[in-house]
Amino acid sequence: MKLVKTTEAVGQVLCHDITQIIPGVKKDAVFRKGHIITEEDIPVLLSVGKDMIYIWENDETMLHENDAAEILYRMTAGENMHPSEVKEGKIEVIADSDGLLKVDRERLKKVNSFGELMIAARHGNTVVKKGDKLAGTRIIPLVIKKEKMEKASEICSDVPILKILPFTMKKAAVITTGNEVFYGRIKDGFTPVIEKKINEFGVEMVFHETFNDDDKKITKGCLDAVNTGVDIIFCTGGMSVDPDDKTPLAIKNTGADIISYGSPVLPGAMFLLSYYKKDDRIIPICGLPGCAMYNKRTIFDLVLPRLLANDMITSDELALLGEGGFCLNCDVCTFPNCGFGKGW
Repeated sequence: MKLVKTTEAVGQVLCHDITQIIPGVKKDAVFRKGHIITEEDIPVLLSVGKDMIYIWENDETMLHENDAAEILYRMTAGENMHPSEVKEGKIEVIADSDGLLKVDRERLKKVNSFGELMIAARHGNTVVKKGDKLAGTRIIPLVIKKEKMEKASEICSDVPILKILPFTMKKAAVITTGNEVFYGRIKDGFTPVIEKKINEFGVEMVFHETFNDDDKKITKGCLDAVNTGVDIIFCTGGMSVDPDDKTPLAIKNTGADIISYGSPVLPGAMFLLSYYKKDDRIIPICGLPGCAMYNKRTIFDLVLPRLLANDMITSDELALLGEGGFCLNCDVCTFPNCGFGKGW
């Protein structure tokens, strides 16, 4: 790459895209990489502020920004993704399927710490749809040393930074608890909320039972649901510390591994997550606090995509939700396009 006066560049090969900005009209490349500069191009180049311009000189030790972006794309994209057209040295990663986006944050940090190159991605653990943009890649200068790109590539030699997990769970059970519902004193307003939210992920409620505040009956209901072959179980009600709230005890008595009873999320502090193991199956059993019934967004909305993608959640990960786990209950809810739940 060589810097020359624009007025002396006729016949030379342009080594990068030249962007023209017309406010309110367009921002696009007026000339593309590889364009051979003509006499008629000189006034246009000068009009976009290019008194000096880079022309291409062959150097086997260097990579052009477009070629480097291709390498960064391969480091970033996993299965069920495709690249955009290379434009001004940038490639975007686009989803080919719905699912849960996972980001390898450590590898992403290492790549972006190299200098002279970058990968910008969406938050991990978020729901993406086919056609969504997931990330963008480019180098900062116009050219970069091949050796540097080769070293950066080693970070992602075995696995890319991004992957999409499909939503694999299809059959759910809901165990409704509470004397007030069981004896018909109030209408069950919880189950319809759960059913609506899981239906958005293609999950069907195939098992539903209602019990009074009897922990033995609730335990048996959970185990009956497991034996019908459901993929996931949601228990509603009875999640506080009141003496007659027996759902946490009932879930524990199923023999499930309790991951956490309580989460640093508001709304959702009384959430319980456990995993029940039967043969080669692992069935999440969740205790949902009452806030999931009447608040727009809660801990339920944060964990649901991960559970339905069969993405195991640890207690350490739940602890990370303390940062970003405070919902502002905005008058107009924009979730997931907000900070709620972006801490893990």
